[in-house]
Amino acid sequence: MAYVNSTRVAQKGLLDRLADLKDRVLAAIQARRLYAQTVAELNALSDRDLADLGISRLGIVEVAREAAFGK
Repeated sequence: MAYVNSTRVAQKGLLDRLADLKDRVLAAIQARRLYAQTVAELNALSDRDLADLGISRLGIVEVAREAAFGK
């Protein structure tokens, strides 16, 4: 004799999906603000200060991107 077990997966409703979208958008905005702030602060440093940190002017964007968005 064969038995069938089935489970129903609850799907997210429209409000749940909209809440998830809102959370993702807010996280993206926060990451972008962190990126812009990091770039501005690093650009404000002198070449000597950047050298002390081991960062070149050309590397500022990469450092800011990693700080804001990760690797």
